[in-house]
Amino acid sequence: MSDDRRIDTETGTETTGHSWDGIEELNTPLPRWWLWTFYATIVWGVIYTILFPAWPLLSGATAGLLGYSTRGEVQAEIDRVDLSNAKLTESLATVDLGVLEANEDLHRFAIQAGRSVFAANCSQCHGAGAAGVVASGYPNLLDDDWLWGGTLEDIAHTVRHGIRNEEDAEARFSMMPSFDWLEREEISATADYVRSLSGLDHDAEAAQAGARIFADNCAACHGGDGRGDRTLGAPNLADAIWLRGGLHEDIVRQMRAPRHGVMPPWGDRLGEAEVRAVAAYVHGLGGGERQVAEEVTDAQATEAATVPDASFPAGAEETPSQTGEPDVQPVE
Repeated sequence: MSDDRRIDTETGTETTGHSWDGIEELNTPLPRWWLWTFYATIVWGVIYTILFPAWPLLSGATAGLLGYSTRGEVQAEIDRVDLSNAKLTESLATVDLGVLEANEDLHRFAIQAGRSVFAANCSQCHGAGAAGVVASGYPNLLDDDWLWGGTLEDIAHTVRHGIRNEEDAEARFSMMPSFDWLEREEISATADYVRSLSGLDHDAEAAQAGARIFADNCAACHGGDGRGDRTLGAPNLADAIWLRGGLHEDIVRQMRAPRHGVMPPWGDRLGEAEVRAVAAYVHGLGGGERQVAEEVTDAQATEAATVPDASFPAGAEETPSQTGEPDVQPVE
């Protein structure tokens, strides 16, 4: 290979000087505009790394002269939204839950805020659609079957304090014993009786024997008719809704080796306003219950009417308010 640079007569462009069996390569220069653009991007890149966070260091990175931060930008947006909803949030944290639905704006705000709280904190167990996971004992929040009550106040208490946890003295607590004093046949007969309460397939003869065993061992918590007791968190066994499964073997397993779920207390982590918001959202999923016939006082009615009528939360989609409320505690 020779190295003999010269000007190509055909194009007037200098060659690289390389020749391979008579084949030469032209040294065509880059367009001036391209070169200047390239140089400008180099200068721009250097300036950018000076103004914005860029260079990695042992304990972090350079902050940049402008002090810009994407996290700071997000936090500023969150603060802006919080400020715009401050009056509604303050009202939600203090309003009597018995009259929350009487204030349309506040109730709508609570449901929309609760939707976000649920997605971030509750959906991991109860599912994105709140349908629960039967095999794992996470309650379906879409039905009207409640272990501890389905009013707004009941749900808020459950969210605030949790179930069977050791962190909150006011956590709801119930415990089903393992019926190890019963014979296998007796447990099986009781399971047949429990299935009969919901009109499911069962052995009629075994169910008759199971009825007596149920009365002696189970009725104290679940009631003589098997409809449960909310003061104890004892499930209704006559509605064909199951937390751990309703097959004969599922009921037998629960009697022999009861499984008990634990729900953490959310009061300290979420704050009162968000606890009430997620309670309102769950209450509106379809199975929520009205407050037991308590007459709304003049003071409560006035409170509902005077809750600040602030604008709807920024960025939230306005939808019709919902009513109803399902269960939030894994028990059975």
